[in-house]
Amino acid sequence: MIKNFEILRLKKAGMSNLGILKLIDYQRRHEAKLTLRQLARIAEVKTVPNFIESYKSQDVKRLREQYKVFPSFSILDDIYPELLRETYNPPALLFYRGDLKLLSLPKLGFVGSREMSKEAPRIIHKLIEELKQNFVIVSGLARGVDTSSHVAAVKQKTPTIAVIGNGLDISYPKENRKLQEYLAAHELVLSEYLVGEQSLKFHFPERNRIIAGLSRGVVVVEAKQRSGSLITSRYALEENREVFAVPGDILNRNASGCNQLIQQGAAKLVTHGQDILDEFYLYEGNFLP
Repeated sequence: MIKNFEILRLKKAGMSNLGILKLIDYQRRHEAKLTLRQLARIAEVKTVPNFIESYKSQDVKRLREQYKVFPSFSILDDIYPELLRETYNPPALLFYRGDLKLLSLPKLGFVGSREMSKEAPRIIHKLIEELKQNFVIVSGLARGVDTSSHVAAVKQKTPTIAVIGNGLDISYPKENRKLQEYLAAHELVLSEYLVGEQSLKFHFPERNRIIAGLSRGVVVVEAKQRSGSLITSRYALEENREVFAVPGDILNRNASGCNQLIQQGAAKLVTHGQDILDEFYLYEGNFLP
């Protein structure tokens, strides 16, 4: 069976995450040793010669050193969260800093605008306080709603997980460096990206699918009609997860996405934390599996 470091080598050579998952599935069912060309064909790599050349030209020693900077786990490991494993395109390999025990607890995603209103932090604090530590709060450590969600969770002594779109040694935005270091020391920070990898535009939708995949549901607090937050809510809906939205002022562009989700019936309107708990509890003290 493919090893965790080999997953990284395949990815760095140009094999897609979906391709790696196809390869892992194949190797679960077959024990035959495969050539690089056969691996590439099973993974449906578009340009096989380029992939082979890239793989063979890797500085394996340096790549292994980078791989060892932070601990990691793969979809082959027992610690891998089952909810995430069930999704369409779960990350084959994740690097982490912090407490992996949080992965076994019920999780709820919080997403929203980077350009949030003055009221948004108070709304987030209120909702997380009313959730009464029943969920680990998952967000993306971005400016705005993400940051406020992590901060509110810490203040409420509620566990929180940050999923970031760059290497674990990099803080984006830079002003969140101290917060990221705190979460890495006391909570959990996850990343699909190798040490040294900067944030790129396409990393954020990739990160969003992980937030949705880890979570039993996603809460959207202030989002425009075209935003990464709505991408996360779409991922959640596609995976049959609950989506909740906080209604907002019809004159506020940052609330238009939330209002649209509610109007279309794609999200449940939320004004209290109990609204969320009611969706997951059969009755007092009994959590839905």
